[in-house]
Amino acid sequence: MLAVLLSLGTWQVYRLRWKTAILERIAQAERAPAVPLGLDPQPYAKVAVTGRFRFDLSARFGAEVRDTSSGPALGSYQIVPLERDGAPPILVNRGWCPPQRQTALDDPSGPVSVTGYIRPDERPHWFSATDDAPARQFYTLDTRAIATALGLAAPMPFTLIALGPPLGPSSSTSYPLPAQHLPEPPNNHLSYAITWYGLALALVVIFIVWSRKPAST
Repeated sequence: MLAVLLSLGTWQVYRLRWKTAILERIAQAERAPAVPLGLDPQPYAKVAVTGRFRFDLSARFGAEVRDTSSGPALGSYQIVPLERDGAPPILVNRGWCPPQRQTALDDPSGPVSVTGYIRPDERPHWFSATDDAPARQFYTLDTRAIATALGLAAPMPFTLIALGPPLGPSSSTSYPLPAQHLPEPPNNHLSYAITWYGLALALVVIFIVWSRKPAST
């Protein structure tokens, strides 16, 4: 048991270093201006890309409750392929949309320039919600699965999360609502490591107390 507890604590220390490096990379990307999209962008890099949206191949991702002018609403994120001349298409997460809206979606036509960050591809797990490919409703950002359902050939192996300007009190609401900043994943690995090492120390103390207890006759 001591070996197990020490192993878990050490594993969390490695996870702490890994998460700290990711958070630092995200912070640097947040401060820096967007760069043109390259052939092999790093996860969470802030990039800019131009192309044309294929709204006829749009899909929905996830489910999230947000406050709207008409009250709380369960909406999803709009996923739209961005086609580029001489380059693979990109799946773009344009932002959150409620199911019922007073105005039509802000779907621009013609060439557009999109600024966003690279979100790495995902794979479904045991507890992942099941995608509804015929209805184009997805719960895992698996670009291969989404592209197959949309009939899209060989997209880039990531999703571009569109970034929009900050929304102020007087900002008019139009959908979809893009992300306002890069993600801030939680970093609780230090507390987890302290917990596992603390349990290991408690186990050693209990064993010492037990070993010094006089044997009963």
